[in-house]
Amino acid sequence: MVAEDHVKPYWLRKVVEHVCLLKARKDMSDEVEKDMLDYIYTTQYQMRGIVAISLGRISDQERAKYTHAVYIRFQKKEDLSKFYENPFYVRVLKDHVFPYCHDIVNVDYESEVEDDIMPIFRKGEEFNYGVEFVLLIAFDKNSLGGPAEDAMAALAELTAAFPSLIVQATKGSNFNLNNVEYTHGAVIRFRSSEACETFLKSSQYNDQVWGSKIQPISEKVMSVHYSVDPVGTELM
Repeated sequence: MVAEDHVKPYWLRKVVEHVCLLKARKDMSDEVEKDMLDYIYTTQYQMRGIVAISLGRISDQERAKYTHAVYIRFQKKEDLSKFYENPFYVRVLKDHVFPYCHDIVNVDYESEVEDDIMPIFRKGEEFNYGVEFVLLIAFDKNSLGGPAEDAMAALAELTAAFPSLIVQATKGSNFNLNNVEYTHGAVIRFRSSEACETFLKSSQYNDQVWGSKIQPISEKVMSVHYSVDPVGTELM
């Protein structure tokens, strides 16, 4: 059977996505910043369950409320729960994050990706570079369960229609009860900064999804992006 355009692959695997946005102090030095990001990145070597991670300094910080973003993929919700309580991660927050960051928001959601080792673990040449785009949305209460899910489905359908620009995209409802500022989240890996700009400025995104689906029923929206660069090459 030949799959039709824009239809999900038949075999899908559930994954759990964790997004953390940080607001660093203005006087943070480059050395402290590097240590913070390296320690967070190294968390993947200290526990099981983490299958992918990316992080970096948010671009266009003049307009962004936050300065840094962290994205981590887990196999299941139980792994995420263990992550929050992991002694190494708790120590990283205490010693290398909290002293230098005065605002932190976490969003966790469950999504689906193609059931194959490369897309699950975000491995391969196309995942070694590009731009990570994070979209956090607080839909109004009246839209939850109906129009909100329709809006996120429209976003998923649109991202699937642009494989030349997008490597992978996930979206879902935030289940983090300790951080309820946003109801939904999405992470899109673009192939380049030019690809990110092309998609976000397209009429399909602005008219068919953002303008007609997301914005009319949103109370708050946060979007940030950062370049994917090799980090955390040394174990702490």
